[in-house]
Amino acid sequence: MLIYIHGFNSSPQSNKANLLKNFAESISFGDHLQIPQLPYEPAQAFAQLERLVKKQLQSPTYRAGCGPCLIGSSLGGYYATSLAEKYDCRVVLINPAVRPYEHFNDYLGPNKNEYTGEEYELTLSHLEELRKMEVDKITNPDRYLLMLQTGDEVLDYKLAIEKYAAVPSIVEEGGGHEFMGFHRHLETVLAFCGINCLKTY
Repeated sequence: MLIYIHGFNSSPQSNKANLLKNFAESISFGDHLQIPQLPYEPAQAFAQLERLVKKQLQSPTYRAGCGPCLIGSSLGGYYATSLAEKYDCRVVLINPAVRPYEHFNDYLGPNKNEYTGEEYELTLSHLEELRKMEVDKITNPDRYLLMLQTGDEVLDYKLAIEKYAAVPSIVEEGGGHEFMGFHRHLETVLAFCGINCLKTY
């Protein structure tokens, strides 16, 4: 099972989500990929993701070490880190947010998700919800794969370098927050998650 976790003001219709979905379908793995639309409220979004993870862990077909693999982009990477530490999941982080409760000070007030058209207000209580999810220490670096581009115009990639210093990493010069050329790494991402891309599922 793969769970793709989109970022702030994003959706399952984002470019990376579609690339991943199309690739999974090309190897008949689409039924094992979930890309939920998350609410803007951090606590509710995290609770929704927890339900997905727990459902997989409680599945009759679950085997130890074969739980869901999380792929988190931007704010989704922050959620994925917290889930990985709580449920021992493997996780791929794509230009992850590190301290979003600080970064999102600039977004307090009215917001709009351009994918869904939803309008809402980001408040200080939402930032506090994010703060409570913070992971102080990465306990098992080998279950992580970090993907960064230094040209990220939204987040400072150096914060992720510092946070995930012991984690296997792919760091590319230039690019941007969307991680340009993500399609080039789809086989690597799925292989890290334990999926043989040469096999049709």
